[in-house]
Amino acid sequence: MLRSMTGFGTGRGVAGDEEVVVEVKSVNHKFCEVKVRLPRELAALETALVRRIKDRVARGSLDVTVKRSSRGAVGLVPVVDAGLAKEYRRAFAELAAATGVPDTTTVKELAGLPNVLKLEEPAVDLAKVSTALDSAVDQSLAALEVMRTTEGRAIEKDLLGRLEAVEKSVLEVEKLSPASVGDYQKRLSERIAELTQGMSVDPQRIAQEVAFFAERCDVAEELTRLKSHFEQFRALSAAPEPAGRKLDFLVQEMHREVNTTGSKSATAAISGLVVQLKAELERVREQVQNVE
Repeated sequence: MLRSMTGFGTGRGVAGDEEVVVEVKSVNHKFCEVKVRLPRELAALETALVRRIKDRVARGSLDVTVKRSSRGAVGLVPVVDAGLAKEYRRAFAELAAATGVPDTTTVKELAGLPNVLKLEEPAVDLAKVSTALDSAVDQSLAALEVMRTTEGRAIEKDLLGRLEAVEKSVLEVEKLSPASVGDYQKRLSERIAELTQGMSVDPQRIAQEVAFFAERCDVAEELTRLKSHFEQFRALSAAPEPAGRKLDFLVQEMHREVNTTGSKSATAAISGLVVQLKAELERVREQVQNVE
């Protein structure tokens, strides 16, 4: 069963006060590449998130966006440096005792002193966020897989249809190949008769030339390997595991066999079929680039 590399999925996870929404967009890529956009306070979870996604997806370029909301404090919140505030109070008391001036410092005045109050991001309960994130990621990947599977069925149907067309052309080449030797023998005999003008010619020599021609034009091995590649292609298409890279390699091998067949072609009919084969295999190759 083939799966496409393109798709989209979204998921939502909740744990306590924490809510996480994950969106995953996937497009074609030779390998599995994951790019994550996380809120700054969740940066520590990125490595585990990427690993979780790569355990589920074999190929594709994935853009992952994570959004967090919380019923607790969000954004910057004031944080008190109590130790520094106590040092200020000690210093003021010491100054008051040394000068005889009463210490009338208020809390507001103390809070306005340098570095007593700082604006910082609130502490995040990463355990809760991680639980919500895992749930959201699983949902988004499940939705992504449904879309990739649906599109993969359409790709598989198209590929197998094109493979059938390629097979028919190969069978035509197989039928025409033996006839090309007979045609060559006929043309050779006629040409020799024309040049010798009735002089006797050694038939063994003609037979030898025909044998050499037949050996040069023999494409039986290439056609046998092509048929084997067709069987492997269908088997990989039906397999449950991702097969895109193997299919890509198989199509390259098919191209190689067809090119060799073309270089050995001895008739215009076979050459025409080889051109058709190359064109159809190129369409197959382009479509295989979409398979996970």
